[in-house]
Amino acid sequence: MYSPIATDQILRVPLLPVLAAQGLSVRRKAQLLPEPTGPREGRTGRGPRLRLLIAGDSSAAGVGAGTQAQALSGHLVDRLAKHHSVEWRLEATTGHTTQDTIERMQKLRGQFDAVVTALGVNDVTRAVTRQQFVERQTRLLDLLINTIGARRVVVTAVPQMNRFPALPQPLAWVLGRQAARLDQGLQQVAATYPQVRHLVLDLPDDPALAAPDGYHPSPRAYAIWADEAARLLLQV
Repeated sequence: MYSPIATDQILRVPLLPVLAAQGLSVRRKAQLLPEPTGPREGRTGRGPRLRLLIAGDSSAAGVGAGTQAQALSGHLVDRLAKHHSVEWRLEATTGHTTQDTIERMQKLRGQFDAVVTALGVNDVTRAVTRQQFVERQTRLLDLLINTIGARRVVVTAVPQMNRFPALPQPLAWVLGRQAARLDQGLQQVAATYPQVRHLVLDLPDDPALAAPDGYHPSPRAYAIWADEAARLLLQV
């Protein structure tokens, strides 16, 4: 089926000099926040056993928080440990794309009952198309469900990059439109698996929810994210 070319895709060509200059400026000014310190696996809580895997990019890794306890992993494990004996593991790295995560999961040993993924921003900045993203997310979910054994997967929506404080216009608009396209593809993929839930984080424009770099979540945002992910994982 023919898909009309979106306005931002048409304007990307004449805007290319501006976008390139803005992208270079953002990279130069960006605060290269480190991944937080703290354990990346553990066991805690009481109740039925739950083997939890968190996988993805810098947000999954917790960039913007000082420690893993303040990041997605810490908040999420705390919430799940109220209901389960949680055996958890974090497999996430700054800069990772969906393809990077596929390759990482192919080497991962062990079985997991529940998985939370956070991917998409680096796919956007690496100019991955919607079709490529759909194909790669499908491969990833097949791995997580059929090889790793996940009975419930929460795929976090591709962030609304047009709302990142660090990104100037028109770069924010162009990246935001592409992020929305990839997320539409992600929703399409998630809908084909009964084990998968698509998690949209519609956070308010509150400076307290952004890290100092204007690109990553703050500990407060990670706590909200964990609340929503736990809610979906605990649904019967």
